[in-house]
Amino acid sequence: MKFSLVAFVYVLSLLLAVPAAASVSADDRFLAARDAVKAGDRAKLERIAPELKGHALEAYVEYWQIQLDLENPDPGTIRAFLTRYDKSYLAEKLRADWLKQLGKRNQWKAFDDEYPFLVKPDQELACYALQSRRARGDASMLDDAMPLWLNLIEPPASCYPVLEALILEKRVLADGVWARIRRQYEANKLSAARYTMNYLPPSQTPDARTATAVSDTPLPWLLKLPPSFSDSQMNRELAALAISHIARNDPRMAAEQLSRIERQLQAGEIAWAWSQIGWQAAKRHMNEAVQWYRKGDDAPLSDEVAEWKVRAALRAQDWGTVRSTIEKMSPELAEQPAWVYWLGRAYRAGGRVEDANTLYARIAGQPNFYGNLADDELGRPIMTPPKAAPPTPAEMAQVEANPGVQRALALYRVNLRSEGFREWNWTLSSMSDRELLTASEIAERAGIFDRAIAAADRTKNEHNYALRYLSPYSDQVRPAATNQSLDSAWVYGLMRQESRFITNAKSSAGASGLMQLMPATAKWVARKIGLKDFRQGQVNDTETNLLLGTTYMRLVMESLDNHPVLASAAYNAGPGRARKWRADHQLEGAIYAETIPFNETRDYVKKVMSNSVYYSALFEGRPQTIKSRLGVIGPRATVDPKAEVLP
Repeated sequence: MKFSLVAFVYVLSLLLAVPAAASVSADDRFLAARDAVKAGDRAKLERIAPELKGHALEAYVEYWQIQLDLENPDPGTIRAFLTRYDKSYLAEKLRADWLKQLGKRNQWKAFDDEYPFLVKPDQELACYALQSRRARGDASMLDDAMPLWLNLIEPPASCYPVLEALILEKRVLADGVWARIRRQYEANKLSAARYTMNYLPPSQTPDARTATAVSDTPLPWLLKLPPSFSDSQMNRELAALAISHIARNDPRMAAEQLSRIERQLQAGEIAWAWSQIGWQAAKRHMNEAVQWYRKGDDAPLSDEVAEWKVRAALRAQDWGTVRSTIEKMSPELAEQPAWVYWLGRAYRAGGRVEDANTLYARIAGQPNFYGNLADDELGRPIMTPPKAAPPTPAEMAQVEANPGVQRALALYRVNLRSEGFREWNWTLSSMSDRELLTASEIAERAGIFDRAIAAADRTKNEHNYALRYLSPYSDQVRPAATNQSLDSAWVYGLMRQESRFITNAKSSAGASGLMQLMPATAKWVARKIGLKDFRQGQVNDTETNLLLGTTYMRLVMESLDNHPVLASAAYNAGPGRARKWRADHQLEGAIYAETIPFNETRDYVKKVMSNSVYYSALFEGRPQTIKSRLGVIGPRATVDPKAEVLP
């Protein structure tokens, strides 16, 4: 009897195990294969691979198998993969991986055979290509390498032989080395700058202790300089670098020190040092910024330093400096919509109305902040373009059958969002407008709203702004906005920028959900409104997230003159910063947005406000202007010390 019971239990366990094993889906096996790759477990990957034949993500398994052997690759296996998955994201990725191995080994013949098929080489591969040209004796590679000298501030390892070739061939002399060091100081890449000092002639190369003192303790080093320091170009250049680094923390102290030693420096050194002080002052909205910039008028400015000179002049309403600075920008920088628009404004301020309108016309109609502003200047109402015809069943079937679309959707299905993002965007890059709109419909139906927007955003001639500016969760978002007396178009404009409507989105800083609430902010708002038993895990619940997020938007609005530009800046960077960035006089909303010192927040506010214009046009069905939303930002007010501080 005992034996029979044991046998029964054993047989029952086998029967129960069968459905358990059968319940392991192909997606689960794919994730197990991925785990095997991450662990470097080749044997496990090889066991799982046959089970994934025919799976939408089979190509990834093949890619991983090749990747594990990439240090000793079989060219035949690689070329077979590249042929089988021609023009796919994974083919591009594998080709790039292989080329990097060939470049590291100086296998230039094989590198040159494959490199032309790469669609988007990164900087590491671009430098390997230059190395290959040098190995072939192509002297013209030095001409193509020259722009890297000033622009490639922190290069990958493959670029150092290229930069060193410029030194060896005397294309770059001592003044050029100092110019690169200055750029690296501007970028606050101090270790890279100290490395570049090794390219200087021996008579101008500072010892390690001096180079470190200039970057780490610039003020004490500067104060100890002997009166005769100006006899050496090295010491003069180091003094200018020290001034620039002091300016990062205290522009006024830097200005005092530069005024003290100015007579001992040469014109180029003086001009550059003043431009650095002006730049740092501009980012702090100091009134002296334009004046300090003027002291360095002859200095060639890097792109960022030139942009901040314009921004300082905008806050000072110095349209002459706005005009002259943009006119001196590199053609590539001056062609950006921001500087086309502001140059137009400078021309108009100087009475050159026709020239201004010509500039506005170049960017008008573009669906962005500056295109919107240009439309307003030309008196053109902002409306969404005619809606394209919906995709036909045949178009839907064709795009659904696209292997790249299938892989992207499968990656999202197994929650590999980063991989899905890259696969989707690569696949979109070769699509027509009709295919893009169809892909957008497919993603929207699958609930992958961020990729639906990404597809609709790319169309050139046929458009569907209802997809480009999706408004999901309407039955929850609109009541939440109404309950807080908020404009639904602004709420949607902010959400589109915050999360692209991904309910479980989480930022690197820890913000969560549709409205990207930070844990401390969510907890503070929950306590403020008496939300009992609130737990952080509730932040990803759509209803809770909207309640807390819209409540916070209202509280921020009320604390900042009910101004959406200020409130948008506050939502991203905090109310204290948004308040601090006001001027002591009235500012156009557009100028306030343009002069926000944080790159991320500046871009964020512009996009939120432009988004709001299009959402309003869609919701109301009538023309819009952006200037009516941007309005005027009042002067900086004294903060009531008893006022509640918002997080």
